[in-house]
Amino acid sequence: MATPPGNTKTGSGAAGGPVSPHPEAHAPAGDGEVHLLDRLAVVYRYRQIAFAVFVLTTLTVMLQGYTSVKIYRAQAQLRIEPERSSALPGSMQSDVAFEDPEIYYQTQYKIIKSRDVGRLAATRLKLATVPEFNGSEAPPSTPLTVLRGLRERLTGMVRPKPVVDAPNADETPDEASLVNGFLGRVSVEPERQTHLVDVFFDARDPRFAADAANALVDVYVEQNLAWKQSSTQNMIAFLDKEVEKQKLKVGEAQRSLGDYREKQNAMSLDQHQNVVTSKLTKYNDDAMQAKNKLSQKEAIYRQVQAPGAADSLGIIQSDPTVQTLKTQLDAQNSERVQLLGPYLEMHPKVVEINAKIAETTRQLKLAKDRAVLGVRNEYESAVIEEQNASRALALAKAESVDISRKGIDYGVMERESQSNEETLNALLQRQSELRVTSNSKDNNVSVIERAEVPGSPMSAGGRRTWLVALMIGLVAALGVVFVLDYMNDTIKTPEDISRQLKIPFLGLIPAVRGDKHPLLSSAQVPHDFGEAFRSLRTSLITTFQGEGAKVLVVTSAQPLEGKTTTAVNIAMALAYGGARVLLVDADMRRPGMHRALRLTNERGLSQVLTGQARVRDVIQRTVDPNLLAVTAGKTPPNPSELLASERMKTLITNLSHGPFDWILIDTPPVLAVTDAVILAPAVSGAVFVIGAEMTRRRLAERAIETLQSSRPRQIAAVLNRVDFVRNKYYYSRHYGQQYKNYYAEAI
Repeated sequence: MATPPGNTKTGSGAAGGPVSPHPEAHAPAGDGEVHLLDRLAVVYRYRQIAFAVFVLTTLTVMLQGYTSVKIYRAQAQLRIEPERSSALPGSMQSDVAFEDPEIYYQTQYKIIKSRDVGRLAATRLKLATVPEFNGSEAPPSTPLTVLRGLRERLTGMVRPKPVVDAPNADETPDEASLVNGFLGRVSVEPERQTHLVDVFFDARDPRFAADAANALVDVYVEQNLAWKQSSTQNMIAFLDKEVEKQKLKVGEAQRSLGDYREKQNAMSLDQHQNVVTSKLTKYNDDAMQAKNKLSQKEAIYRQVQAPGAADSLGIIQSDPTVQTLKTQLDAQNSERVQLLGPYLEMHPKVVEINAKIAETTRQLKLAKDRAVLGVRNEYESAVIEEQNASRALALAKAESVDISRKGIDYGVMERESQSNEETLNALLQRQSELRVTSNSKDNNVSVIERAEVPGSPMSAGGRRTWLVALMIGLVAALGVVFVLDYMNDTIKTPEDISRQLKIPFLGLIPAVRGDKHPLLSSAQVPHDFGEAFRSLRTSLITTFQGEGAKVLVVTSAQPLEGKTTTAVNIAMALAYGGARVLLVDADMRRPGMHRALRLTNERGLSQVLTGQARVRDVIQRTVDPNLLAVTAGKTPPNPSELLASERMKTLITNLSHGPFDWILIDTPPVLAVTDAVILAPAVSGAVFVIGAEMTRRRLAERAIETLQSSRPRQIAAVLNRVDFVRNKYYYSRHYGQQYKNYYAEAI
């Protein structure tokens, strides 16, 4: 086939533009948002499934709408106000009045659908005579009713029966069946942010549906009023008993208070307490004064007890008698001194004055002793006074404590008596209020709107059935499509590679129908298949730049992704562009390159690595003179050890310094064996082939992580077997795939 000259700088790729080695270059505009056209592309991809689901769902809904039994729904409206009960705490009505409003309303909804209300309504309606309930009216037979009956019989064997209210003991089985059937038609729906409640009843007869809804709400309103009146009467009877009990408690408390008041003289407790308090204050002051006085007298007494303290103590020296005698003694001593001048010691005048001095000295000593005795007497008097004051204070304290204890006991009894009187007054007041309330017909539940005969059935009909069926079919089809797209986690587009795998993207390879190994050398391959590999060639030249031969490993995550065919076609595209290319089949376990190139596989890489042949002996020529190939050879027992050997490293080094511009090594899938991981560090890069819509994202991520664990220089991806026809809408919008036909027609 004709080979256009290759461009080593840029090229028109299969995606309709130049291919960049960076992932960001391949993301379409608006990569961070989902466009409506992307959703339409998903629908187009699953259009056959969507159409089938749409048709089946629409036909089923239409058939159901036209064959189902017409059911009429009547609506009555109630107003349920909160319970305005002022009952005493602890009573039954108080529990209703003060409970959570949500619980109260939910309870009322359950009461509307209770067996008691349903049985009374059924009796009022004479439900046993209604053909719809007594079984005399047979429902029309339709295909859906037959299928539904069969399904119910089958599922009834394994599914537990629905739980219904247990029938009362006084109900016969027929009555219980009627009540269950009646309640099964009732539904209660409160209106949000209001006290209004809608009560619905479904029936085949529209007039009976209205009568049943009205009978149900009437019975509920009457029962609610009867329950309130009964509850009020029960409360009045309860209060009568409590009033009698409380009167007895009040009388007993008052008698006990009178007896205590009489025995303990409790009438004058307050006055007596004031007197005792005054006495306690006076005795306390007297005791403090007596203690202070005793301290002073004791200090003086201890001073006079010291030896020689009487001659120097101020209280002794200040005594008038002592002072007079001291003055007299001083005068006598002065006179004696004067007489001793002219007279001798034995002179009568000197003898006389000496006698006077001795007498005065004796009297002065007696005076001091009397003063000391006076101090002692004052100290002893202070001791006695302090003891008397302390005893008086202790007696006053004991009397005050006794008065306080009596006051506390009296206060407790008085408060208890007052509390009993207050409780009795509250009971009497509540009793009067309830007697007035029992005579009124006030009800917190009322009928706001009675049910009217419905003019149309619940199920849609005519044009409405068509519209509803079409809408349900469309929603079901779209739901199935988007669920399938969500569950499909395979790699489908270049954006999946860029966003999720985060490796450079080289190009797209379209799928070729009916050809297992399509080659560029074949004249039957489509034009866009050849253009895709020419674009891929440009991407390889742009991505793996530099001097010398470029050695690439071609691998994939799992088998059957077209790895070998891709490697052969890449080698052909490079050779057609004028480059000298060597293609090596390193998949020695399941070799396939020789079949695609129609070469022999008698000798190959395995013989070179085991030393059984030289490289020049195993190189074979292909359809293009610029493309040479080395097949895998006979399968050795240890392929991984051979690829990891020094012979393989030496072979790659020698080939890279040889006459070739490109060396492509086809290796087994990464998740199957570790051959590609072993060779990755020794080459220029790895080309990772991904089968479009067949490789799961988790497997591709795991394979790339395994490959990157050996630290290769570079990894780039090729999206193989892309179904442009199936995904034409997507690739035309993002990659300009529709422009390929323009150039294809020109050739």
